[in-house]
Amino acid sequence: MASIELRTPKNKPAYYKITANITLNGRTIRKFSRFEFDPKTLKTAKQRVVAATAAAFEFEAKAQEEAERSISGASKPFREVADEVGAVLMVDMAHIAGLVAAGLHPSPIPYADVVTTTTHKTLRGPRGGMILCNKEANEKFNFNKAIFPGIQGGPLMHVIAAKAVCFEEALSDDFKVYQKNIIDNAQALCKGLMSRDIKIVSGGTDNHLMLVDLTPYGLTGKAVEKLLDAAHITANKNTIPNDPQSPFVTSGIRLGTPAVTSRGLNTEDMDQVAEAIALVIKGGEEQVPAARAIIQKLTDKYPLI
Repeated sequence: MASIELRTPKNKPAYYKITANITLNGRTIRKFSRFEFDPKTLKTAKQRVVAATAAAFEFEAKAQEEAERSISGASKPFREVADEVGAVLMVDMAHIAGLVAAGLHPSPIPYADVVTTTTHKTLRGPRGGMILCNKEANEKFNFNKAIFPGIQGGPLMHVIAAKAVCFEEALSDDFKVYQKNIIDNAQALCKGLMSRDIKIVSGGTDNHLMLVDLTPYGLTGKAVEKLLDAAHITANKNTIPNDPQSPFVTSGIRLGTPAVTSRGLNTEDMDQVAEAIALVIKGGEEQVPAARAIIQKLTDKYPLI
């Protein structure tokens, strides 16, 4: 699910959500911007935020009007609309930063005034973050002083050192191979689940994650998350488009492949992971031991030490 946020002069956010059936390209971006909001809100908007928490398709930064199966993030249409209404365009690329660094995902940096990211997730660094911005945004918002001493306490030097190591790794050829393997594993996992009649919200994936729709089985994300944990599979509950459940219960689970890829699992292994997940979804608690046995073989094959 992706959402776009407009902040009005009173700093109250207004959102529009992207459903499973929408291809967000130049035309749909402008449709949302011009018709879903009151023109006065657009003209007085201070900030335009692009973010996604479970978007499985690329954030297409080159504004291909006919781009299929993509969610356009910090693209030229967003930039154009932001310029027209005098808004600041901010993109959070926390989930896809590693893919961007490896050149496997379009970068929002040429289009956005401000780009934020975490340094963990696909970037595979320490828990922390970064704010990147152009000269104009820096002069206007003075991020350094806003962060410290504004809202941040004492900096953790070991985390700063770990970020430096993370950035050095991201420049290597090995890192590019790792990111490519993440995508290959995600697509293999997605294919394995769909071949077992597990519904994927987006019908596929272009990046490191996917969102499973549990409504065909009458299950909740909260319940399946607990069952998967019992099978030694770590996943998290996640809302789906037009979710009938609350965000605390949800009707979906979100799956990603960066961690298992770091451990060494390949595309053949991901089919086994898909089998274990499908067993739990279809068979419930009775199938947890069988799923756990599959995972045990994989963890024995790829020990942590």
